[in-house]
Amino acid sequence: MGSLGAMLRHPDDVYPLLKLKMAMKHAEKQIPPEPHWAFCYTMLHKVSRSFGLVIQQLDTNLRNAVSVFGIFCGTKEYKVLMDEFHHVSTAFSELGRNYQEAIEDITMRMGAGMAKFICKEVETIDDYDEYCHYVAGLVGLGLSKLFHASGSEDLASDSVSNSMGLFLQKTNIIRDYLEDINEIPKSRMFWPRQIWSKYVNKLEDLKYEENSVKAVQCLNDMVTNALIHMEDCLIYMAALRDPAIFRFCAIPQIMAIGTLALCYNNVEVFRGVVKMRRGLTAKIIARTSTMSDVYGAFFDFSCMLKSKVDKNDPNATKTLSRIDAIQKTCRESGTLTKRKSYIIKSEPRYNSALIFVLFIILAILFAYLSANRPTNM
Repeated sequence: MGSLGAMLRHPDDVYPLLKLKMAMKHAEKQIPPEPHWAFCYTMLHKVSRSFGLVIQQLDTNLRNAVSVFGIFCGTKEYKVLMDEFHHVSTAFSELGRNYQEAIEDITMRMGAGMAKFICKEVETIDDYDEYCHYVAGLVGLGLSKLFHASGSEDLASDSVSNSMGLFLQKTNIIRDYLEDINEIPKSRMFWPRQIWSKYVNKLEDLKYEENSVKAVQCLNDMVTNALIHMEDCLIYMAALRDPAIFRFCAIPQIMAIGTLALCYNNVEVFRGVVKMRRGLTAKIIARTSTMSDVYGAFFDFSCMLKSKVDKNDPNATKTLSRIDAIQKTCRESGTLTKRKSYIIKSEPRYNSALIFVLFIILAILFAYLSANRPTNM
């Protein structure tokens, strides 16, 4: 009923959702037949089905390199990976030497950096940036090396490559507070003490209802910290030339700023899961093809975020300053008049005609899927 309710509130989500579902089914059929490549691509689909969709659009050699790199950096199914690592090793051996060197360099640096934080807590903002660099910034550097090795892109600077990773990682850390703090047998604590100690005595105190006001202020502080990377992300994406690489990079960044807009000033981050509705995700995937699409999305979601800023918030001035800077960049692109807005000013009302049309569409979809279902002999 939750999905149906979302479609009734946002009927323009229906077509992008159907389009996304069909594209995902097609992507799953594109998994290579060789056992080692089939394992790599299947693992990537488990990490993220939308990621598995976007990666399929890359050139074959680059796609294979990114799939191997993605398994090293992104999977959480460590036992499966260890049991089947021979498949990854075989896939890696078939990559071009330039791809292998990039993956070897980055994974070694990631391993050394992450080992450093096994016993070290995230105390300062510098620690936070360093931790995010090891787990995600280096992924940004690695992808830049792979794009360059493919011959499709110039080698991006380490600084902007790092920001691409940090923006995504900080968004995940903010969104996943409750899951991480409730982790068994031991909490995962990635929010830096330098920030949260201004509001509570212990990081886990943020989840208690009596601390809601302070929790939201701390949350807003964390979001404001993440916003500092947005301009670097725009610089990075604006320099990309290959359309498939561009989409591969741009879609997650738009998802990140959209997620931050939802999380900002939202106490539900400390009560459950706050995430973008699936229909909006489908729209982003369908609409993102050019840099003007990115400027439009960044502008829209920053407007959404700005509308939620409480001037009494301790970090309101800093937050607004960072939002204004990114909106200025988006305006100066000269492309905002061409965009399709992600922000609907007024919620569509439920009415009998809308519900009737929606159910007709769902009935057609059901009939189509039933007709294409394999018949058991």
